Amino acid sequence: MKRSGTATLPLHYGKVPPWLYERMAVLGLSIVEVMLADYGKNEVLRRLADPFWFQSFGAVMGMDWHSSGITTSVMGALKRSINPNSKELGIYICGGKGRFSKETPNELLVIADKTGLNGNELVRASKLSAKVDNTAIQDGYQLYLHNFILSDDGNWAVVQQGMNDADGTARRYHWHSENMKSFVEEPHKGIQGINRGNILNLTANEAHENRKGILEISHTNSEKIMQDFANLILPNHHDVRASDVDLKKLGTLLYMTRENQPENFEELLLLKGVGPRTLQSLALVSEVIHGAPSRFRDPARFSFAHGGKDGHPFPVPINVYDETISILQKGIEKSKLGNSDKLQSINKLHKIIAEAEKNFTPDFDINEVIEEERQNSWRFGGKTVFGDAQKPSKSKPIQLSLF
Repeated sequence: MKRSGTATLPLHYGKVPPWLYERMAVLGLSIVEVMLADYGKNEVLRRLADPFWFQSFGAVMGMDWHSSGITTSVMGALKRSINPNSKELGIYICGGKGRFSKETPNELLVIADKTGLNGNELVRASKLSAKVDNTAIQDGYQLYLHNFILSDDGNWAVVQQGMNDADGTARRYHWHSENMKSFVEEPHKGIQGINRGNILNLTANEAHENRKGILEISHTNSEKIMQDFANLILPNHHDVRASDVDLKKLGTLLYMTRENQPENFEELLLLKGVGPRTLQSLALVSEVIHGAPSRFRDPARFSFAHGGKDGHPFPVPINVYDETISILQKGIEKSKLGNSDKLQSINKLHKIIAEAEKNFTPDFDINEVIEEERQNSWRFGGKTVFGDAQKPSKSKPIQLSLF
């Protein structure tokens, strides 16, 4: 097992409105179903254990792209939608926020009885991963959320989060059972955060002698493991800025879906009749499903699929969101009946845009793109926690240039 990375996020409070939470659950389940069909259960766990992918996943679901709430909301929505289908999917989600985190051991034992897995070992892994991040790594963050995700073949991932009231940040820790040899020496791929001075880290290689002394006292032997890790540090500003996204990738996406819909898109069999705005969202959803790990270094870009509940970068376009869900669900249903054309079309959409990036030079103002989205939000049923998007007095379209 290894800790696969961490993310440090601005600490935000507030609730996700029901109209978004329900859609997050449906879209999250649909994305997981496609990944399970195309890549298998362990790949789903690996992605959830990647802090960059997880942040991109939450952003494409319409959550605020950088705040701490993305963790609680995404895991809550997934647990709600996946667990009723766990027997069919082979994926189970335990734990949650606050008092729900304490239910993890009991939930794991129930799942173990159903699947024949070693429940005691799973409970031990859950408790030790929490203990390491809450106690062995004394970085000022107190855990308040713990989710244990496992497959029916015994592999698992952990997503847990702590808060630091002193500096107003939250830190998310990711674990993956793959290749883990020790909980007590460099078990994580990494710990990510802003440098705030010296911290006590008893899992660091440099603390080997300290651990040795402690373990000798308790008559326990330690093991060695060293893993590379992923670090994601998100800024405190709520708005999406040019510095937050890969303009080459975003520019290609916008150009291909808005300005230059090629004949290939007409061929995106079964996507005929889908408008440019929905293609934009589908392309980003497709990337979350099929993209390589290197494509998730700028999670803010994925907020251009369905906006954010607080209106950053723009209100959540409910009509587009629902159409995206509908296309995915119809593709999944047909795939189960032996016709995977629609899902292949969505994969093809991602490939077309990725190929076009090779010859694209970004030449646009991201602020103009965001403003246009906001101006048109009312057309797509735009919503935020503050209310419905209103029709502006006038709107001005933008023109994206390929060169």
